[in-house]
Parts: sequence; C-alpha cells; structure tokens
Amino acid sequence: MPDFRAYSPDVPAGAAEIRLSPEESHHLVVVNRCSRGDLVVAFDGRGREWLTECADPAKHGAVLRVKSIRPAATRAFAISLAQALPKGATMDDIVRQATEVGAARIVPLLSERTQVHFDGDRADKKVEKWRTTAIEAAKQCGNPWLPEIVPVQKFDAFLATSGSYDLRLVASLHAGTTTLKQTLARFTAQHGHPPRHALWLVGPEGDFSPAEMTAAITAGFLPVTLGPLVLRSDTAALYALSILSNELRAD
Repeated sequence: MPDFRAYSPDVPAGAAEIRLSPEESHHLVVVNRCSRGDLVVAFDGRGREWLTECADPAKHGAVLRVKSIRPAATRAFAISLAQALPKGATMDDIVRQATEVGAARIVPLLSERTQVHFDGDRADKKVEKWRTTAIEAAKQCGNPWLPEIVPVQKFDAFLATSGSYDLRLVASLHAGTTTLKQTLARFTAQHGHPPRHALWLVGPEGDFSPAEMTAAITAGFLPVTLGPLVLRSDTAALYALSILSNELRAD
C-alpha cells in the first residue's frame, strides 16, 4: 500500500494527471520526501480516491499520473458533531479526532460557558485552520471523506436550524438521561430503521448551563449519558462519536 496521500479537491472526471496545489506539493515532496515513481493515493475529501504515480516531484506543483480511480463505498449513515468551543487549542484536537472516526460535519458553537470569543476575521481564520487540521488527519488515517466544518455559530441560532437531522442527541451530566442503546432502540422501533444522519451536541468545560440544556431538550434533543465519569470536552466528543458509530455499524 502506498505510503503517501495527497489532497486534491478539484480533479476533473477522467483526468489522466493530477497537479497538486503548492501547499500539497510542498507537504508531499519536501515534508514527506516523495520522489519520482513513488505511488501516491490522491483523494478529494468527497469519497473519491486515485491510485497515482508521482510523475514530477516539483515542490510547488507536483504532478501525479493516474493509474486507477477508487471510489469509496457510499456511507450508510452520517454523524455530525456540534461542539461548544473549549478553551485553548482543544478544538484542534477535537477536529482531528472527529475526522479520524469519520464525522460528517462539525459545527463549532459559542455557548454561555465558552471561554473563547472571536471577531469575524479571527473566527474565519480559525475555521480555515480547522479545515487544514481535518485534511492532515484524513491523510494520516486514510479517510477519503472530509468533514464539513461550518462557520462558528451561536448556540441558540444553531438550535433553531437543527431540525434536519434524523436523531439529535445531547451529551448530558444532568438527571433524566437514557443510554445510547436505549435511545437507538426506541428510534429504530419507531421508524423501522436506524438513524441515517445523527447529531451529537457536546458542551464545553463545565457542560452546558441548565438553561441551555432545557433549550436543547425543548428543541428536540434527547439527553444521553456517556457514563458515570465526568469527561473532558475533547474526550466526550471522541467517545460520543465513537460509540454511536460503532452502534450504527453493528446494525
């Protein structure tokens, strides 16, 4: 299996060659030391992959010769993560880990207990950084699908537009929660099939406020326990995505 992966989002149908961007070329040739003749898997982040051979290892515009196309299997389900922004660089870790476990969409949220705040320009730069982090994670783990990372949103605004998901879950430390197995069993019994697009809502340090939790439940989110221990926000996000993915694959 090739040791090299490269991201190329705009490959025309039937292309015989793929020319990488300057950034991808630098990473492939200078950082990873790809040479002429080396095999490289190129991917577009939307499920298409190409097995290629490095024809020109130019560090500002590497050219890959296509040997075969490898479309990924259609995903049977999609899991999104709406994550209240934690402090520091923790969101970078969450984006990387969410990409590694196959999250379809990541929504960064500003909540009452969010301790970081962005103006417009800084928020845009953060989102671009997270998208770069997702690309790096996808290359590392072999994921042909990149999560969509949307602009930072306010908590209330997101709740008002979250109705398109089949199943909406909120990780909760409060009373009145159920387990994920119970929640999925009820959904499947009611609809005749498991959810096809589920959403996890995960809080920041200190969890969501009682008012936010009430608002989420009123908006249709089901409170689910992640166990008896109090988890860090990044641990909670990874755990929530992982156990739901595992349960849906089991079906």
